[in-house]
Amino acid sequence: MKAVALTEYLPIDHPHALRDVELERPVPRGHDLLVEVHAVAVNPVDAKVRAPKDRIEPYPRVLGWDASGVVVAVGEAVSLFRPGDEVYYAGDITRPGSNQQYQRVDERIVGRKPTRLDHAEAAALPLTAITAHEALFDRLGIDPDGADAGRSILMIGAAGGVGSIAIQLARRAGLTVIATASRAETSDWVLSLGAQHRVDHQGDLVDQIQGLGFEHVDHVAIFNDMRHWEAAVTLIRPQGSIVAIDDTDLPMPMADLKTKAASLHWEFMFARPMHRTPDMIEQHRLLNRVADEIDAGRLRTTLARTLSPINADNLRRAHAWIESGRGRGKLVVAGWGDEA
Repeated sequence: MKAVALTEYLPIDHPHALRDVELERPVPRGHDLLVEVHAVAVNPVDAKVRAPKDRIEPYPRVLGWDASGVVVAVGEAVSLFRPGDEVYYAGDITRPGSNQQYQRVDERIVGRKPTRLDHAEAAALPLTAITAHEALFDRLGIDPDGADAGRSILMIGAAGGVGSIAIQLARRAGLTVIATASRAETSDWVLSLGAQHRVDHQGDLVDQIQGLGFEHVDHVAIFNDMRHWEAAVTLIRPQGSIVAIDDTDLPMPMADLKTKAASLHWEFMFARPMHRTPDMIEQHRLLNRVADEIDAGRLRTTLARTLSPINADNLRRAHAWIESGRGRGKLVVAGWGDEA
C-alpha cells in the first residue's frame, strides 16, 4: 500500500523530510478497525513529532493524526462498526498514523463520519474537535447545554484549528467569546465563527480586554504557546480557570494564580488512548455527538484549504504551512491519486 513516512528527522524543506514509500497492508486484531483512508489533516503535532533531531528510524515511521475514511475490515472484538461504515478519527500518537492508505485504529476512539460532509471536510475535525470539547467541558467544567450561559471566555490563538471549533462549541454553550487574532483574515474568520469580540494578541491583551469592559474573564483557553501566560493570570477572575494545550519551556509564574485560587488545567487529547484509560470510549461518543451537531447544521467544518493527492510533496507543503504559524482553520490532504 502507499504511505508517506520518514526515517530521518529533517527540516521540512529537505526533500527527504517526508518520503513516498510502499508498506504492507495491516491486519486488524481485537478492537481494531482497518480503515481505507480517504483524507488526512495536518496539525501542529505532526510538525513537532517530525522536528529535526539526531535520530534514525530503522523502519519507516508514518505520521498523521486526523483521518476520514471507510472501514474495510474489523478485529474479532469489534462491536461498534462494520465494513462499509464511513468514519473519522484522530487516532493514537503511540501507533502508526493516518498518512497511509490503510490504517489500524481502535474502534473506541473512532466516530461515525458526519453524513453532510465529504471526507476532506470531515478529516479537518477530529483532533481539534476532541481537543476543544475536552478542554471546555472536561477540563474547564463548562456545561455544554447552557447552564453556564453568560460566562466569559478568552481564547488565545483562536483562529487555528482548535480555536475554530472551540469558538463554535463555546457559543453553543452560551458563553461570551473573546477571541484573539492579529490579521484581517484571521479576525474575519473568528468573528464569522461566532466570537463576539476580537482582540489583537500582538498588542496588550489586558488593556484591550479591559477596554471592552471586562475587568476579568471567567475562563481562559490558551490554544497557542505560553507567551501570554502573565496576561492570562492577570485577566482570570478569582476562582476562575485556565486551560492550555501546548507544552512550554517559557516561565510560568504561579504566585498570582495561587492568590486568586484559580486553576490551571492541561488538555492532551491523546491521553486516553496513550494510557488506555477505562473511559477511552468517551472519544467515540464525543465524535458521534460532534457528527450529530454537524448534521443538524449547528456546527461547521473548519476546513480552510485542501491539497491533493496524498503524497510526500503535498504533505511537506502542509507541514511548512503549519510551521509558518500563519494559517487559519485546518489544512487537509485528500485522495491517493488513483481514484476511479
